[in-house]
Amino acid sequence: EIEAKYTKKMQVLRDELDLRRKTEIHEVEERKNDQISELMRNHEKAFGDIKNYYNDITLKNLALISLLKEQMEEMKKRENHLEKEKADVLLQNKQLKEPLQQAREQVSELQKKLAHYDKDKEALTNTKARLKVTQKELKDLQWEHEVLEQRFGKVQAERDELYHKFTKAINEVQQKTGFKNLLLERKLKGLLDVLEKKEVELSEVFAASNL
Repeated sequence: EIEAKYTKKMQVLRDELDLRRKTEIHEVEERKNDQISELMRNHEKAFGDIKNYYNDITLKNLALISLLKEQMEEMKKRENHLEKEKADVLLQNKQLKEPLQQAREQVSELQKKLAHYDKDKEALTNTKARLKVTQKELKDLQWEHEVLEQRFGKVQAERDELYHKFTKAINEVQQKTGFKNLLLERKLKGLLDVLEKKEVELSEVFAASNL
């Protein structure tokens, strides 16, 4: 009878220990699942934040590049227009040089003949007037040519600056893209390392529970 009581008591004790062990294992599994869920949520949030930041940077830089392209196109149009104006002025300048030289030669010739031919006086006056007009036209064209040269140089400088900005923007986009990808890889690796560490800890807990 004593042995039966002892056996029954031992059985009850075994049942209690078994129930306690199962309860502890269940609690460990729940904690493991909660930790895994938390890690996954943190991972998804971190990934979403990095993705949104990367997309925002990319869109801003693409907009900047598009604007710089438009400005460069406009500079090219202005440069071509000034090139044409410059060519026209040079052509007019060249065309006026010959009449000016001819007028000067006529003045010189008429001055020589003035002492002998009074009738050439009127022709000389007219020639001088034409010379004066031609000189003024040449002076105006030379001034206009100088202004166009200055404008042309300014446009070239603006074009070079825009090209520099455009190249710099491209390099910044490439550098930022590579940097953000590297940060994402490091963060993902960190999260995976944490998850692996937690799994090792849980495995150790299971091993200890089985013992």
